[in-house]
Amino acid sequence: MADITPFQINVPDSQIEDLKTRLSLAKFPDELDQAGWDMGAPLGDVKRLVAYWKDKYDWRKAEAEMNKFPQYTTTIQAEGFEPLNVHFVWRKSSVENAIPLLLVHGWPGGCWEFAKMFDKLVDGDGTNDPAFDVVLISLPNYGFSQGTKKRGFAIEQYAETCNKLMLKLGYGEYVTQGGDWGFYITRAMSLMYPQHVKATHLNFDFGSAPTWSQHPLLSLQHAVTPYSTREKKGLARAQWFQEEGSGYRTEQGTKPQTLGYGLTDSPVALLAWIYEKLHDWTDDYPFTDDEVCTWISLYWFSKAGPAANVRIYYEAIHSWNKPSEGKITRERVAEYIPHVKIGYSHQPAELRPVPKTWVKKLGNIVFDRDSEKGGHFFAYEMPDQLVKDLRDMFRKGGGAYGVVRGKKGYKEVAKL
Repeated sequence: MADITPFQINVPDSQIEDLKTRLSLAKFPDELDQAGWDMGAPLGDVKRLVAYWKDKYDWRKAEAEMNKFPQYTTTIQAEGFEPLNVHFVWRKSSVENAIPLLLVHGWPGGCWEFAKMFDKLVDGDGTNDPAFDVVLISLPNYGFSQGTKKRGFAIEQYAETCNKLMLKLGYGEYVTQGGDWGFYITRAMSLMYPQHVKATHLNFDFGSAPTWSQHPLLSLQHAVTPYSTREKKGLARAQWFQEEGSGYRTEQGTKPQTLGYGLTDSPVALLAWIYEKLHDWTDDYPFTDDEVCTWISLYWFSKAGPAANVRIYYEAIHSWNKPSEGKITRERVAEYIPHVKIGYSHQPAELRPVPKTWVKKLGNIVFDRDSEKGGHFFAYEMPDQLVKDLRDMFRKGGGAYGVVRGKKGYKEVAKL
């Protein structure tokens, strides 16, 4: 295919040495007696990770493991913006009529969140276990994708980039999966490209209580059905997140440039900023020091730099304030979409778990499952469960069986 270039990660030695030098010069704040996670990343944990990152962590080993995956780059241009070199991982299944699947990450994640699932999704038998052609995109401004220098690259531009990538790979029909910003982006894709997006699976609860004026039947169901114990715990979790865990969102959504100086100049600041989320947003996932250091290193060594990724918060929030310009607003992302089938996996430690009647406002939900464990980084924490959920959604008898017409039904796409 034209303009599809094989890619291998190869961070220059000079960047690794610069990182170690900066870590060796780290200056730490003090800490109150008996301070805990409620005040942020604890001093002892951060000091331990900084020492490990500097003295014991082997980036080249992690790099070699990632380079076992088939990686590529290509040029994608969103309308009104400069062409961007976009990184992605892609493998076609050998199974006839495998389902093209695009997995979309959020912040502070990346395409490598899905690495544990990659081979399992590709290697289905196509009968009892659906197989997928799997595409893991590094969104622009993240990982080894180029970042934009122009203002206004918001939800719809990310959606446009993702759709153009799938078309360039030859998939005129495909399905998507996402959480966090992947939720917003794949929802925007469903709105913008219903002729291409045939189903989407989500692992990010979203919504508010249905209203009588817009959703009378759901409102009746909501009014007469008591919340389950699980739903009550979910609403308590959502309240905690809103009151105690969402300050990062305000800063990234209003003054990303100011925050960017610390994230770009100090690997310790970057580590503490993201490590807090890895702890608070998971369901007690036992991260090793190597896992944490790899996660943070992918941001530190990212092509656009450690500050570019947070701008999505500013651009998305401010585009929501311009509905007259045809933006994908917050309201539009949350509206009922009847033409794209939706699957849902609900995790108890997600950031804002909401009652089932709230989620039903989003559209035609054909698969819905509560997981016993799992948090915000579901693909990383519970990869086998997410693989099972996707297979159950798309297998024969599943709610989204046959939505993509198989390889014979793919539309030939002209060079973009």
